[in-house]
Amino acid sequence: MVISSTVPRLVIAAPSSGSGKTTVATGLMAAFAERGLAVSPHKAGPDYIDPGYHALATGRPGRNLDAFMCGPDLVAPLFAHGAAGCDLAVVEGVMGLYDGAAGRGELASTAQVAKLLRAPVVLVVDASSQSRSVAALVHGFASFDPQVRLGGVILNKVGSDRHEAMLREALEEAGMPVLGVLRRAPQVATPSRHLGLVPVAERRADALAAVAALADQVRAGCDLDALLALARTAPPLACEPWSPNPAPPGGTPGRSPGELEARGPGRSPGNGAAPHGRPLIAVAGGPAFTFSYAEHAELLRAAGADVVTFDPLNDEALPPGTSGLVIGGGFPEVYAPELSANEPLRAAVAAFAAAGGPVAAECAGLLYLARSLDGKPMCGVLDADARMSERLTLGYREAVAVSDSPLAAAGTRLRGHEFHRTVVEPGSGTSPAWGFTHPERRVEGFVQGNVHASYLHTHWAAQPSVASRFAAAAADFAAAAAHRP
Repeated sequence: MVISSTVPRLVIAAPSSGSGKTTVATGLMAAFAERGLAVSPHKAGPDYIDPGYHALATGRPGRNLDAFMCGPDLVAPLFAHGAAGCDLAVVEGVMGLYDGAAGRGELASTAQVAKLLRAPVVLVVDASSQSRSVAALVHGFASFDPQVRLGGVILNKVGSDRHEAMLREALEEAGMPVLGVLRRAPQVATPSRHLGLVPVAERRADALAAVAALADQVRAGCDLDALLALARTAPPLACEPWSPNPAPPGGTPGRSPGELEARGPGRSPGNGAAPHGRPLIAVAGGPAFTFSYAEHAELLRAAGADVVTFDPLNDEALPPGTSGLVIGGGFPEVYAPELSANEPLRAAVAAFAAAGGPVAAECAGLLYLARSLDGKPMCGVLDADARMSERLTLGYREAVAVSDSPLAAAGTRLRGHEFHRTVVEPGSGTSPAWGFTHPERRVEGFVQGNVHASYLHTHWAAQPSVASRFAAAAADFAAAAAHRP
């Protein structure tokens, strides 16, 4: 059913990376949440880390809007799903405003997302080395694409009152409102390493303090009332909100996950099924495995499964009744000694895979399933070894499933994203997971029994059959387990 989303919304963009988008977006989310507004946090692009900070700022799941992985047609529906019932939505952009997928024009750019959401854009400008030239810069960004509505500017790293006055005078001549000024100040403690900010799960107390400091910075330097007024100028967004629930024949999505029955006969607890007959899918979490899209768990639940989280750093066994295992991305290379030291869990994962349990592993999960990581023993499910590398592998990929697996039938086409500084040798098994068709042609990953392991990050909202196929594999494994002596 098509409805009109009237949630006020802003897109926070910048001329380039490093201008202060995350500072401003996260600070705005926290400042508005402190006012009592229900704030829906979003991130353009595939990044997993910034949404963790957004979630801390708002108390709601941070959600990604990626026009490459999910397609432009899903951007507004995914937004409407996440923002339903909220007073305000803030979307943090990716890279520079007009930067998108390499060689694909505006695809997956912040500008495209803003147009698809019919949302006004606030440009965060690093003004540290300019004065009147800021007007030329902003004019260029405002006029480059007339369909992008630039509603104002937040000036970052302003040096003094005099510097601020020169910048304001220049932008007044250009007819561009200044909605905030942030002074040069010691950077709020949000430490980075080889793949960006350190995730929230690894520094929760410090991250809470950092988000509070960002809110203070933004509250002191930005006109929150003017920003909220600008957000309220966004016109109604007519679309059918995305739903994880499958549509009944001839109907529309919307059934509660509780109405869905697990595939196969009811099972008793302890044999791979939840007490009410739904297969139990365990998802790796904790500091070492922090990369996940909120929609994945929603899709699995809607497909008839229960979803629980476990921590491979601390838990010595899989959750009782596990009949499916999802090990997503993160930083196992940082925690290799601790992961290796947890021998009981490594053995449990290996035994589960050997018994035919369905396993979906992405990036960090691939490393964990390998024989070793930087010389430290891992689960040994795959006949491969992993190590850190100086080379960053980064970019969107178009892929086709090479082998049948619990995630996809051979021939299934998906778009995904690679982002890692590790190498797995060999890079693929005798039954590869994916064949990449763009931007390079190669095979990658492993399909071994009911295990699917790959570097490729995918967004299952683009292909809900991935979740339903995996939930069905978990249900089948649970049913078989129920009949074993």
